[in-house]
Amino acid sequence: MLPNLFPPLTPKPLAAMPQTPSAQRGIAPFPAGFDVSEIATNGTTLHVRVGGHGRAVVLLHGYGETGDMWVPMATDLARDYRVVVPDLRGMGLSARPQGGYDKKTQGDDIAGVLDALEITSALVVAHDIGNMVGYAFAAQYRDRVARLVLIDAPLPGVGPWEEILKSPLLWHFRFGGPDMERLVAGRERIYLDRFWNEFSADPAHFTEAAREHYAALYARPGAMHAGFAQFAAFDQDAIDNQRFVEEGKLTVPVLAVGGEKSFGPMMAVVARFAATDVEEAVIANSGHWIMEENPDETVAVVRAFLDKAS
Repeated sequence: MLPNLFPPLTPKPLAAMPQTPSAQRGIAPFPAGFDVSEIATNGTTLHVRVGGHGRAVVLLHGYGETGDMWVPMATDLARDYRVVVPDLRGMGLSARPQGGYDKKTQGDDIAGVLDALEITSALVVAHDIGNMVGYAFAAQYRDRVARLVLIDAPLPGVGPWEEILKSPLLWHFRFGGPDMERLVAGRERIYLDRFWNEFSADPAHFTEAAREHYAALYARPGAMHAGFAQFAAFDQDAIDNQRFVEEGKLTVPVLAVGGEKSFGPMMAVVARFAATDVEEAVIANSGHWIMEENPDETVAVVRAFLDKAS
């Protein structure tokens, strides 16, 4: 049996959480010097921010957020790296095509973005559904990924996937379809609050400003449909990932990072089913939302790992 991947958290109401002083400052913008463009790739268009100089680092976000989650890390890394931050297919300010939400296809999306930017090889840092896209990219383009960071989410079909699915907190993996979209229409904030509250060590660290920001983005036309499509693709993702593993585990260095109150060391257990060279790290006092709950430690841990490549 697996340990409890999501330790019990103190229930919090869905109303706005008490705010820390930093919460009052709102969502920080990307630093001056970051360019924003819409890049055509693989039959769709991704909203991409690019800044800094040096070896390329790609930052891939997950559900409930957009590339905006990476501002603190992008700000730090841009001192020494060329940082590429897309919104995934259908999410944030990227286009919302009807299909292509399997992560193998989205790995091709990322390859197309790098082609457009004339980047042949990159370091990849991913969180949540970004893990799945990042792994699919690394598995298909093994000569283009120098290092991979996977943060606090499983890989469909890899390792203890079937056991992970049994967690009652993951009912949203099967939530979607026209009626579910009707249920959440106009109530996007309520639906997303559930994620930000239940998967945080302390929901107050996912600030009111951040909640308003992301809720507004997910309330845009087609955004919730596209978000549900990310989860609906998990069965195909599991098939694709099993094939990737059969072709051979990744041999590039992988850092598996878990929030102390979320996946914790289980991230490394998952990663070792898909990669041969895995380091592990646990972010203290954090649940799933590591960039909101403990950004300083997260940035330090990731940077230390990436810097080993130089």
